[in-house]
Amino acid sequence: GWTILEILRYMPQHNWSAYEEALKANPLLVKMMISGIVYSLGDWIAQCYEGKPIFEFDRARMFRSGLIGFTLQGSLSHYYYNLCESVFPCKDWWAVPVKAAFDQTAWSGLWNTIYFVALGFLRWESPSTIFSELKSTFFPMLTAGWKLWPFAHLITYGVVPVEHRLLWVDCVEIIWVTILSTYSNEKSEARILDDSSTTDTRDNSR
Repeated sequence: GWTILEILRYMPQHNWSAYEEALKANPLLVKMMISGIVYSLGDWIAQCYEGKPIFEFDRARMFRSGLIGFTLQGSLSHYYYNLCESVFPCKDWWAVPVKAAFDQTAWSGLWNTIYFVALGFLRWESPSTIFSELKSTFFPMLTAGWKLWPFAHLITYGVVPVEHRLLWVDCVEIIWVTILSTYSNEKSEARILDDSSTTDTRDNSR
């Protein structure tokens, strides 16, 4: 019997309460599910940005990205943020930039590597191809993250409680996953086109 105004008024509060209850009951699964949704959404946005019609996107590509978000990003980040607090337990103001710096060097480099390797295996690419693409993208992606994440992580480590950090990061990560997905698939498609043109050249020369 609620009115539309009442629904709009109380829905955010009730959804947040439900989220907190689920987080307390099963924090790992909740974070994995949120990351899976974010990585799927980020890849879909990337495909739309690349010019694909809204409802005619590559579903297999979106599934691969969502699978990585669910199985790896959500679970690894859950343990990482807890580990980060144990490594840097200090609550003083200077601990915030220290945590952000650690995040954008050690953790960012590790996660970008995991993402590209996992995505390469899901695309059935050879280890040598995956390593070659990772080698060419590692530092550009790491430095690209420095334009976005240091500012976001001032909030991550300075304001947001540890149990809610992944939710905040996932909100920002919609932008980052769009960049990651676009960058990764541009490299893959460029390699496929290069291999195809090389094959055609060989066939014509026979």
